[in-house]
Amino acid sequence: MLRQDDTRKIDRFIQLLLANATVFVSGEKLAETMRVCRMTICNWVHRLQKEGMAIEVKPKVGYRLTEVPDLLLAHLIKRELRTKTFGRNIQHHFQVGSTNDVAFQLAQEGAAEGTVVLSEEQTSGRGRLGRRWLSEKHLGIYMSLVVRPKLRPRHAPVLNLAVAVAVSKAIEQTCGLAADIKWPNDILVNGKKCCGILTEMTADLDQIKYLVIGIGINVNHARFPKSLEGQASSLFLEGGRRFSRIEIILALLKNLEDLYLEFQEKGREVILQQWMQRSSFSHGKEVSVDVSDRQVHGTTLGLGGDGALRVKLGDGQIEEIMTGDVVVWK
Repeated sequence: MLRQDDTRKIDRFIQLLLANATVFVSGEKLAETMRVCRMTICNWVHRLQKEGMAIEVKPKVGYRLTEVPDLLLAHLIKRELRTKTFGRNIQHHFQVGSTNDVAFQLAQEGAAEGTVVLSEEQTSGRGRLGRRWLSEKHLGIYMSLVVRPKLRPRHAPVLNLAVAVAVSKAIEQTCGLAADIKWPNDILVNGKKCCGILTEMTADLDQIKYLVIGIGINVNHARFPKSLEGQASSLFLEGGRRFSRIEIILALLKNLEDLYLEFQEKGREVILQQWMQRSSFSHGKEVSVDVSDRQVHGTTLGLGGDGALRVKLGDGQIEEIMTGDVVVWK
């Protein structure tokens, strides 16, 4: 695994190749510009070729980038970014254990609000309820965002719902696919899960210190393990073509920043209403929800004020569920 300082240098190296696309640049010139030895340049090229970058090598002439790489590089994202805060500071990695772990450490060290961690691959990606998140190299979006909202901890679940709304909007805007939301924040396309969200928080009794929002989107995956068949899918499988991960990230960050600011300015209701409008699970859905050591059966009646799922039970009583897993729905 590369250190972040090494990743920054390689990112600058890629920028240099992009700036000189279509022409060969000598190893000597590259080494001089990057202030490293020529062997380091050779090592970087070898590493990037292993990552799938199309770099042509011509002995005694130099190196040439033959096509724009499908990498989530900070400068490729920033040049099209339309946000004020979210994504203005980006850390890109080729491989990490978990982007949430990296972002959490950055948040502890004082990282600014809006800091984004992206990785081409995760070796220990995780979802809600301790589940593993499949994070294949270069196929998905594995990102975490640091936010420092002026909110009480009990209002954090509503922010979780806002993330789901932002993701569903981004998928529709960039891929033309209808995205449903299963409570609280699973994103489904054609009834199959394409995105998961994991939010982790550090807070005092009456104030959130920071939240790390982890988002995993299955973008260009062509297959899944048998254990996930029929449950998980990708935008590629549902849309029939490959999609730009960068375009999805750009739309996601813009939508999420807009919702985040609206939430803090206007309150919870604006998020709750948008979530219910975008989720077929909101009203009239027969569900079974695993809650701790029991299962709740009933019909959904929208959301409570703090984002709880309201379920009408068989005896007519209404239960509000703050945490749980919807396992059956009709």
